[in-house]
Amino acid sequence: MAETATPVLSVRNLRVEFPLRRGTLSAVDDLSFDIAAGEVLGVVGESGAGKSLTGAAVIGLLEPPGRIGGGEVRLHGERIDNLPPSRMRKIRGRHIGMVFQDPLTSLNPLFTIGEQLVETIVTHTGLGAAAARRRAIDLLAEVGIPAPAERVDSYPHQFSGGMRQRAVIALALCAEPQLVIADEPTTALDVSVQAQIIAVLKRICAEHGAAVMLITHDMGVIAETADRVAVMYAGRLAEIGPVDAVVRHARHPYTQGLMGSIPKLDSEEARLVQIDGAMPRLTAIPPGCAFHPRCPHAFDRCHVDRPEPMPAGRTDMACWLALQDAVPEALAEGRS
Repeated sequence: MAETATPVLSVRNLRVEFPLRRGTLSAVDDLSFDIAAGEVLGVVGESGAGKSLTGAAVIGLLEPPGRIGGGEVRLHGERIDNLPPSRMRKIRGRHIGMVFQDPLTSLNPLFTIGEQLVETIVTHTGLGAAAARRRAIDLLAEVGIPAPAERVDSYPHQFSGGMRQRAVIALALCAEPQLVIADEPTTALDVSVQAQIIAVLKRICAEHGAAVMLITHDMGVIAETADRVAVMYAGRLAEIGPVDAVVRHARHPYTQGLMGSIPKLDSEEARLVQIDGAMPRLTAIPPGCAFHPRCPHAFDRCHVDRPEPMPAGRTDMACWLALQDAVPEALAEGRS
């Protein structure tokens, strides 16, 4: 992890909530993490874990009636979660770039790729139209678009899925933001294109010194790209730590289950690890540890007291097993 006095992004005790007729639903609850300059933090978990909501909360794009109900978000030490919309619009694009999951909905089909890039560059940097166009061509070349001087005048429908995703990455980088949030950037792409997109993100992080929040459900993408991993479950942080520690020596039973469910080419095991049950509905999260109904190692305290993230080897995990002398190793080695 890169060392810095002030993280690019600091999230503390974040709570994202939705008011309902009979109370308030907490979709993200008491979430805390930092991302340093030049670091890629992978945020992973099952669908419904709160990954994309966290990214939307950071960039200020929560859909009403969703709202930040507690905690704070700081960019380079400045609090941004309580800014008025007009101020937040100046931060979005200029200081925080966003790579959305579906490039088709991120690009306007009525305008060329170049027109959309030039408009963004002019808005956030003050460059003239000619200089902005040159910058747009350079960005397309940087993300691997062939013949960028010609393709800059193409419309989104004239690009393949992988090229559209590269264009969206270029759009997110227009103003050289300090933080890039990439929400499922490799979804629906074939494996070879996924590898290319991952390489682009890693190179951008290294060359621009940007912090990257990579949201995905694919642990393979995390293993290839991230420096650290935050595992979420039911809107809460389950485990966070260096990627090699989480991927190879997971401590939290949920993370162990995720890793054990991935086929290994060098393993002769006939069966993969199975996590019984399903993630609870956000309106019916059980007391204590939210994972305890599915956990093979749950004991009495897990049913009553909610654990906070605590040191467990090289990671921090929200599990009472961290207070015991030994975390069960059977699942950690990918065996059931």
